[in-house]
Amino acid sequence: MGYVDRNLVPGETLLYRTRHHWLVLLGPFIGGFSLLIPGVALLAEAVSTRDTAGLVVGSSTISPQVMAVAGAVLVLAAIILWSYGVAKRNATEMAVTDRRVLIKTGMTSRRTLDLMLSRVESIGVEESAMGRMLGYGSVIVRGTGGTPEPFVMIAHPQEFRRAVQGQIGGPQASGSQAAPTPGQEPERR
Repeated sequence: MGYVDRNLVPGETLLYRTRHHWLVLLGPFIGGFSLLIPGVALLAEAVSTRDTAGLVVGSSTISPQVMAVAGAVLVLAAIILWSYGVAKRNATEMAVTDRRVLIKTGMTSRRTLDLMLSRVESIGVEESAMGRMLGYGSVIVRGTGGTPEPFVMIAHPQEFRRAVQGQIGGPQASGSQAAPTPGQEPERR
């Protein structure tokens, strides 16, 4: 159960939820693989040379035990790096309910924004060309009288903005027809 689920008030309905885009995992996964490959190679070499004096490098010899320890350390570092990336992605939650906008970022230190829909002044979206193709961007939430709060690398930022605007706009946002002004005939179709 995440931050959003724990902080819904009775009767409040969750309408839309998003988080960081999967692209935030790219760095940790590339870094993890760059550690994993030499780690596995060292472990394989340690297994293949366990009955010998070790691997000869220049004028020195590296024992199989040292290679096994170094390989295990590299594999463990890769797993830690992957885990950190996944945890960081999952540490950001953004949601729209029928009453407010909820945003939480951070793992060890937390930053939250709970903004009543009536207090939302604007929701801005910034997307690069790559972001538009892959479905990520930055969302800038501005409350009335407040400073802009940017949240970067968010998955589907346009849908998040649409969900907020749909709640703020009420019936007008859903495409209903405006009431006629006094003395004017309603439009017939």
